[in-house]
Amino acid sequence: MNRVGKPIESPAAWKGPEVDWTREGLHVLTDAEIAEIDAALAHLHSLGDIDFPDISPETFPLDMMGRFMRELPAFLRNGRGFMMLRGLPRERYSDDDMTRIYFGLGSYVSKPVTQSYLGDVLGHVVNVSDYEPKSRGYRKGGGQLMHTDSCDIIGLMCLRTAISGGESRISSALAVHNELLRTRPDLLEALHEGLWCKRTDEDGRRATRTFSEHKVPFFTDSAGEVTCYLPTGYARLAEKSGQVPFSELESEALYTVRKIAASPEFFLDMGFRDGDIQFLNNRVLVHGRTDYVDAEALHERRHLLRLWLTVSDWPAMPDAQVFHKPEDLRMWAQYRRPFAELPSTHDRLLLEAGQVAQMVE
Repeated sequence: MNRVGKPIESPAAWKGPEVDWTREGLHVLTDAEIAEIDAALAHLHSLGDIDFPDISPETFPLDMMGRFMRELPAFLRNGRGFMMLRGLPRERYSDDDMTRIYFGLGSYVSKPVTQSYLGDVLGHVVNVSDYEPKSRGYRKGGGQLMHTDSCDIIGLMCLRTAISGGESRISSALAVHNELLRTRPDLLEALHEGLWCKRTDEDGRRATRTFSEHKVPFFTDSAGEVTCYLPTGYARLAEKSGQVPFSELESEALYTVRKIAASPEFFLDMGFRDGDIQFLNNRVLVHGRTDYVDAEALHERRHLLRLWLTVSDWPAMPDAQVFHKPEDLRMWAQYRRPFAELPSTHDRLLLEAGQVAQMVE
């Protein structure tokens, strides 16, 4: 059965060299917008110790920026698929307050999605491999391969940049789809049929299962609209496990889709500054990062904060492409610890865990 269709025509089917992201997807905050954010943060503090699930448009009230954030999903869906907010005076805010601001802005899009077996609603993208020997890819240093996450919109706030490198690298999954259609329709067909996926062992133990129920389509075509979900890391875990079958064609498809997305003809690098907030349409873009040189001290390392957001008025993702089912998210949410997403708490728990490990040794 041929499922690959025709080439996709969309503003989001771009190639990196043809795009100037600073002209097409950069919003520099005005003084009035920053003042509004300051007032919302002050209001949040006036309510006492408010945990992240309770940060909302009611507890973090915004007018202009609230409208901007509510309109963001339409901008990401109908345009290039990316937006960078710039201009927060980073030196004015503690790491914890930056996180509260970020979460407050995100709450105008949706209630953030649980991201892992820890029940966390905000992820820390920082190299902690010296504290966590079995760290996931986003918790290690170096570059990261191209992939999508399990949400509609992914947000990344930059608390601190690296000494050098560590740029956000994005590509259009729609453009990659078109390239495969032109050059390797057999591989594209395999990706439409799907690949087996595997969670990390930790995620799997606290979810309904470790392996996907069925092959997960990387591309689907519903009512003429192609939806992309490229969980390349999960597919690679499944392939390496040896517990589910991967044909030579499927292995080649997984390798090739990542290779095309990471090629200079397709990728676009967006350089972070401290305080920047990036939002990506996860249904049409893939993302990764370039290699980087990091600081030694934990509190000086490159550190991004990740939000997973869903958009209720977007068409529902095809069920076959939903790896983390609602029941999995509910199971993970049970393990969330209050205030655990605060950078101060995150770093304290890491340091305490490192001290315990040294004592055991």
